[in-house]
Amino acid sequence: MKLAILSCSPNAYSTRRLKEAAEQRGHQAKVLNTLKFAIDLDRGNPDLYFRQKPLSVYDAVLPRIGASITYFGTAVVRQFQEMDVFCANTAHGIINSRDKLRSLQILSRHHIGIPRTTFVRDKKDVLPAIARVGGAPVIIKLIEGTQGIGVLLAESVKQAESIIELLQSQKQNVLIQKFVAESKGKDVRAFVVGDRVVAAMRRVAQGQEFRSNVHRGGIAEPIELDEQYRETAVRCAQILGLRVAGVDMLEGKNGPQVMEVNSSPGLEGIETCTELDIAGAVIDYIAAQVDFPEIDLRQRLTVSKGYGVTEIYIPEGSGFSGQTITQTKLAESDINVLTLYRGAKVIPNPRGDRVLEPGDKLLCFGKLESMRGMVPARTRRKRQPVVQELDTQLLDEHSSGSNA
Repeated sequence: MKLAILSCSPNAYSTRRLKEAAEQRGHQAKVLNTLKFAIDLDRGNPDLYFRQKPLSVYDAVLPRIGASITYFGTAVVRQFQEMDVFCANTAHGIINSRDKLRSLQILSRHHIGIPRTTFVRDKKDVLPAIARVGGAPVIIKLIEGTQGIGVLLAESVKQAESIIELLQSQKQNVLIQKFVAESKGKDVRAFVVGDRVVAAMRRVAQGQEFRSNVHRGGIAEPIELDEQYRETAVRCAQILGLRVAGVDMLEGKNGPQVMEVNSSPGLEGIETCTELDIAGAVIDYIAAQVDFPEIDLRQRLTVSKGYGVTEIYIPEGSGFSGQTITQTKLAESDINVLTLYRGAKVIPNPRGDRVLEPGDKLLCFGKLESMRGMVPARTRRKRQPVVQELDTQLLDEHSSGSNA
């Protein structure tokens, strides 16, 4: 296999380890500076130049795209995809994960546990937003930031208001997030490769620092994740469109609370901590995919006129509930069930004798006309009763601050 590692830091630990692991396995690996590419577009002939010369043929690409070059970096990755070169992470996946708000919106839609989060622009919305996430203390995050940079803890409402006002005055977009007190300065990093967690560590903040990132002085210890945490980590990566990812989770009282999904996770901290060959696991996965590549279903299957991919939801009281997939007679209507989603579980190519339950979702391919009548009408989500008055403590604190 001939592998291109896209990186602007050839001497960084992660880049060196990935190149070393590839060469140890008999592959040819070359580190290419992402910013030295030129993208050429012509009808039916997408092409790439590197350092003013036509790029030679590669079997696979492993992107290590820094946050500061996301736009150009993902454009280069996308061009490799258009040239039918296997990319360990797609441009779409990198973009999804790089924006904290965008990633949380997607994960929330798929019922992944996340700390309660709000995003506001108007100054008048700040106090109600803080109240909705549970009041102070709160976490304030820049939408784009890595290694704990741009993550602040506000101990009081007044402090949160001041921080948000300052950041917004600098044209920064910020998230207000519930402080998960039970995590006690700890978080979990799960390293996902393909459909499994290959390593995990718990990071513990030191001293008065609440951020547990190793770059912030946190101490790491190897751990064995239980099934719920492993499933959550793999699902997060798959939902966002990543094959190689670092999933950061808080250990909440109700299970994993996903904070962030990193498309270019560092190797040094977790390899040192676990003493595992994680770089080797990444290379082995890429080599296997080059031999047997995945197919983008939505792009390929919608080519046939009148056919497509959609989700069919099984609500409470549905006639499908309690029936097996065979009994639904979907196949007789030229509808094939590709995947069954049940809670946190993803069941690919479910058997015909699988009994459907309320809340199940079926990813199906077939005649759009046949599937259209099976998709239930959208119902307006019932909101929980909203307390009209804000927490008295919050108002008192705000008032006392204003009168000072």
